[in-house]
Amino acid sequence: MNSLQQFLLFVAAPGVLVLALIEAIVLSRRQRYDWRAFGVSALDLVLRIGINIVLPLSIVSALVRWAFVHRVATIDVNTALAVLLLFLGQEFCYYWYHRAAHRVRWFWGNHAVHHSPNELNLSAAFRIGLFGKLTGNSLFFIPLIWIGFAPGTVFSVLTLNLLYQFWIHATWIPKLGWLEGIFNTPSAHRVHHAANVDYLDANFGGVLIVFDRLFGTYVQERDDLPCRYGLVHPVTSHNPLRIQFVEWASLARDLAGARSVRAFFGFLLMPPGWAPHGSGSTTAELRARQAPAPAAPPASDYA
Repeated sequence: MNSLQQFLLFVAAPGVLVLALIEAIVLSRRQRYDWRAFGVSALDLVLRIGINIVLPLSIVSALVRWAFVHRVATIDVNTALAVLLLFLGQEFCYYWYHRAAHRVRWFWGNHAVHHSPNELNLSAAFRIGLFGKLTGNSLFFIPLIWIGFAPGTVFSVLTLNLLYQFWIHATWIPKLGWLEGIFNTPSAHRVHHAANVDYLDANFGGVLIVFDRLFGTYVQERDDLPCRYGLVHPVTSHNPLRIQFVEWASLARDLAGARSVRAFFGFLLMPPGWAPHGSGSTTAELRARQAPAPAAPPASDYA
């Protein structure tokens, strides 16, 4: 275990837990606070750390090794240029991973756990889901390994990216002016966690928000539209097993009931809410139903 990994395990992990606890105590003195949800999130953090220690490999570990063995170069992160390249490359890969986690149901199965809290606060930041290694999230960062960065470095920087995102789960931090145009901020991330139809599938960046602006997925928080947090179909249970498995169980039912190869792979790879014969509940379909009907043309005097 290198020094960065030791810092993440023995300093960062306890640190975010303590800070989330402090926030919880302060908020609970001002308003109702869901302590059971805090417990579910804390359990997720502890179990994930245990899983990463006991099962360090993922479903795509062989591809990670292949990419490193066949890398086109070796890039040591010992210059400012190499650090900048790794940071921007990791941000780019994270954007596409995060976008896929919302737009591909297989990846959504685990990522939905992160969006299950019905209140947004710092504890929601470390409710991430236990099955990231099973879904193959590492797949999106293989290009960085193939061009020459060491796998350990790539995934340690990914963890630092997630560590940055801890503070942006606060609802009490206001908009931050010009920083909103460059960085992922609490305001931008509130939109990301909102289940309002107008806010769905937006703001996928990690540290930066520039790729959302570049690829058309940036949505600004509106004063006239308060965020409703949680899933489109809220999970009200505090049962950790239900929270971890509810989306997987739904996917399994759909796969078992698929009547064609197209339906099977559609359920697996299309966006959450996809249905083989239309009339599903994908983001696009929800927005189409919400849109006002076009106005009827004026009556003609010659009708």
